[in-house]
Amino acid sequence: MKAFVFPGQGAQFSGMGKDLYESSPLAKELFDKANDILGFRITDIMFNGTDEELKQTKVTQPAVFLHSVISALCMGEAFQPEMTAGHSLGEFSALVAARALSFEDGLKLVYARAMAMQKACEAQPSTMAAIINLPDEKVEEICKQVSDGGEVVVAANFNCPGQIVISGSIEGINQACELMKAAGAKRALPLKVGGAFHSPLMQPAKEELEAAINATTFNTPKCPVYQNVDALPHTNPEEIKANLVAQLTAPVRWTQIVVNMLADGADDFTECGPGTVLQGLIHRVNKEVSAHGVA
Repeated sequence: MKAFVFPGQGAQFSGMGKDLYESSPLAKELFDKANDILGFRITDIMFNGTDEELKQTKVTQPAVFLHSVISALCMGEAFQPEMTAGHSLGEFSALVAARALSFEDGLKLVYARAMAMQKACEAQPSTMAAIINLPDEKVEEICKQVSDGGEVVVAANFNCPGQIVISGSIEGINQACELMKAAGAKRALPLKVGGAFHSPLMQPAKEELEAAINATTFNTPKCPVYQNVDALPHTNPEEIKANLVAQLTAPVRWTQIVVNMLADGADDFTECGPGTVLQGLIHRVNKEVSAHGVA
């Protein structure tokens, strides 16, 4: 079965999408439409912007979404997903690809999400860190220990066996990183991100995004979409909406998503969008499965 997967924030690069824009009339039409919807020329930043410009939350999230969705749509008849999934932000790309959301509504929600998350980050300085080679249970135990001490730290991204990203207050992450290394983690690396995504510190953004999601029409997707919060396949629009709201403060269960897609028959994974991160994570779960990219 063919599975299509979509990356999240962090995969962006200067020049992303430029080849598509110049070679495909459909891509040009969709990128131009995106400029109109957003009210600024995001294509100028995507094609020629600096890394700093691309790191702006209001740019990063819609840029990765646009590159991912347009890459998929430009495949034409070759784009026949039997299941889709996306990592964090990529879940919106997966929903548009599965036709649960229109391109226009997907972009509007991604932009609303980006702006809401930016506000939450500014209100409460916070960060994330990658923990390498420590059992999931130990990571969660240390997060609870630090949180019980008054800070906010949670396991935010279960990316693949041996790689978890934690999220929380700056002091909490600093404490947790020291404890993780003492417990035997190979590495505990603070990430260059603007805030504590997929943690309780995103609650204000969650409330803002919920209003936008509830005001948007969702359709029954043409194939199951495996969602971040429970790693299960969904086709019911109301369930999809509820899971999308919950996603902002809940962990991304990517390892389990890949395990469940494999168990349900996935034997060919295509990553649509910038970078190759998801291909690498999929091969960490199952090194034999076919995983390749369209970018």
